[in-house]
Amino acid sequence: MDNPSAPIVTGLELLHRGKVRDVYIVDSKRLLMVATDRLSAFDVVLPDPIPDKGAVLTQLSNFWFERSQSLCANHLTGDALESVLNSDVDLDALRLRSVVVKRLRPLPVEAIARGYIAGSGWKDYCRSGQVGGHRLPNGLQEAEQLPEPMFTPSTKAAVGEHDETISFDQLVAILGGEMAEQLRSLTLELYAAAREYAAQRGIIIADTKFEFGIDHEGQLRIMDEMLTPDSSRFWPADQYSPGRSPPSFDKQYVRDFLESQHWNKSPPAPTLPAEIIAGTRQRYVEAYQKLTGADWPPTSDR
Repeated sequence: MDNPSAPIVTGLELLHRGKVRDVYIVDSKRLLMVATDRLSAFDVVLPDPIPDKGAVLTQLSNFWFERSQSLCANHLTGDALESVLNSDVDLDALRLRSVVVKRLRPLPVEAIARGYIAGSGWKDYCRSGQVGGHRLPNGLQEAEQLPEPMFTPSTKAAVGEHDETISFDQLVAILGGEMAEQLRSLTLELYAAAREYAAQRGIIIADTKFEFGIDHEGQLRIMDEMLTPDSSRFWPADQYSPGRSPPSFDKQYVRDFLESQHWNKSPPAPTLPAEIIAGTRQRYVEAYQKLTGADWPPTSDR
């Protein structure tokens, strides 16, 4: 994968290059996770980076990890970057976008909570009246609030492939009944707490995606990112109206542009115009500022 937006990390072995994050081995129990400015849409990495995006994702995730730790353990170690990097590495380029994390065994699924019908869920509903095996009432409008939040897990696609929604029974077949139940309960609990908090900040969290892993002691931990513009739909509450796709503080802005292009959603993706790049950055930064109440950039890493 072309990688023009990733800071240089020397002295550590690259373990994995994902759609957005580069992961390096620190030792047998720890990893260095670096969020780049790459942007993926429809499971395809776009050719143009979004300035500051990786830093926003990291700092907003850290904010949510801190708020939610009473509900769920997370992957953070709290170790300083200086303790794991060579002295010749540019710490300023890495500080806001990097964290030292526990080395977990990732669950092979994505845990998705939906409070509103939008995106792929809306398309599934229009086609079948269902989302992830959940039969929904007739006559719902696009972006309408669901009677109650739903858990709709999906497969975790490799770079260049597409996630697929699976039923709860399929999840049980993958994880076993006890783990599947735990994942569903925790996902909906985290979503409910975040949605209540965000509503106080004027933001509707329409849906969100979590990823979880298991540590060496068998404890389930939330990992990678949490409640960011990449993993969630954030809508301004004062502009929300069911029946149309609302304006957003997330990458729906990019998705809408891509949907207007003659593109089959397979690599290579179209080039993004300068105004789409700038508008996306603005939305990510605004999401951070509204949710945390802090200025961007932060004066220090969280």
